[in-house]
Amino acid sequence: MVKQLIDQYGNPISSADLSREIAAPQEFGQRRVIEDTVATGLTPEYLAQILREAATGHPRKYLTLAEEMEERYLHYASQVQTRRLAIAGVERTVSIPDGVPTKIADAVIEMVEGRVLRHVMAEATDGIAKGYSVSEVLWEYEHKALRPVEFKRRDQRFFTFDRRTHEEIRLLNDMSLQGERLQYAKFVRHVPLSKAGLPIRRGFARAAAWAYLIQSFGLKDWVAFSEIYGVPFRLGRYGKNASDADKRSLLAAVRALANDAAAIVPEGSSIEFAKVEGSHGGDVFEKLLEYMDKQVSKLVLGQTMTSDNGSSMAQAKVHNEVRLDILESDAEDLAETINRDVIEPFVAMNFGPQENYPTMELTVAKPEDIKGLTDAVSKLVPLGFRVGQREMRDRLGISDPGTDEEILVAPKAAAPAPEDESEGNDPDPASNLNIDPAGHANSCSCSACKASVLAPSLAQLDDVDELIEDVLDEWQDVTDPLLAPLRQVLSEATTLESALAMLGRKGPDGGALLDALAIGTARARGLGDLTD
Repeated sequence: MVKQLIDQYGNPISSADLSREIAAPQEFGQRRVIEDTVATGLTPEYLAQILREAATGHPRKYLTLAEEMEERYLHYASQVQTRRLAIAGVERTVSIPDGVPTKIADAVIEMVEGRVLRHVMAEATDGIAKGYSVSEVLWEYEHKALRPVEFKRRDQRFFTFDRRTHEEIRLLNDMSLQGERLQYAKFVRHVPLSKAGLPIRRGFARAAAWAYLIQSFGLKDWVAFSEIYGVPFRLGRYGKNASDADKRSLLAAVRALANDAAAIVPEGSSIEFAKVEGSHGGDVFEKLLEYMDKQVSKLVLGQTMTSDNGSSMAQAKVHNEVRLDILESDAEDLAETINRDVIEPFVAMNFGPQENYPTMELTVAKPEDIKGLTDAVSKLVPLGFRVGQREMRDRLGISDPGTDEEILVAPKAAAPAPEDESEGNDPDPASNLNIDPAGHANSCSCSACKASVLAPSLAQLDDVDELIEDVLDEWQDVTDPLLAPLRQVLSEATTLESALAMLGRKGPDGGALLDALAIGTARARGLGDLTD
């Protein structure tokens, strides 16, 4: 049976209210917002008034503007979507405290992994821009437990704040100006802690509203400029004795020339064409809009790396669209909301109030510097530093190979070619390394003398092979400083001139190659001296 609970205001929770909609849109009344619009004809004075009203407890116009901004300001809409979708890709896990029964843990894990919870999490992220968001929960008794079967998104304009603290979210109705308190377990209220202050002032839509106003004015002026740019300016001149009718005819003719390129004028009148030179006006508008877009990117994503021209792919991947600390804060806020408004009521209504509840966690995967990690490990392991293969596979994102899977191995150095033997029945060379005291000349062709002469040369070949292998083992440390700048230039440069300029600023570094050649030459000279 469902446990009987009391909400935070001392009211018993009705099972009938849990399964019905109590915050649905209204055909008439305060919860009808479909016709609202404020963006058309927005002026600086009107925007200031809208923001003042929102801060004093009347946020309807501000929330309407925040909604319209995502429809009219394309760059802002793109950045908001990027911020919200970044949270959707975060992995969901469940943390089970000690002492929590297995049946409670299994029930919570099943709910967290379901698609229903994913839907409300996506809807809740709308509060990041507007300051808060609310979804209504519909509960049904399924599989021997009371479960949330649907989350209904409710427009922020359906709610208001209490008049005293301006922090408690209340449901608007036609019976009370103060609004109705939200019932426990019926609503998911997401109020991100993106900045200090009242919830209605936390959303970045408040700051972005000024950027939207400037962008809308600048874009409108740019369009007007584009309509007349390149078209000769038309100046009509009329005589001293021209009548009002002549003047009107001349003005109509000048205007008609913009579209028809043909006109007639009264006698004594003339039309002069003045050519427009330069494109300074277009540059001013473009730079203004680019500047505002960059400020919006900083406001929403915390950086401009992925939206500005000239950013490299490697830099963009490190930033991962949204700045990492912002994404971690968003994930923590969202997890806290789900734990408070979904998981705790679910456990309490089905298993009774608990001292400790399972919690959902949103773990943000941090980007791994693969090259730095592998370089460090390759240098530390020869010094005796122990590294677990399993940990390295996890850090690199590489799974364990299967039993029948081909394994990649380092290429082996070619073995030296065997020496030809002149005699087929020679004795063991090892037994003839000491020359007979009777004396054999250096030019003796017996097998023993050949072996004694050959032994040093074989040892010499082993030393040379070892030198070659040591040099080849360090090929990547030598070639990376040479090739990395070239790869960067090839990926970023668009013309030969720009490539040469980039190479002039920071070209290939041959220091590692020079060091390797110096060491190898010194070792080779030493081997040659030993042979002599």
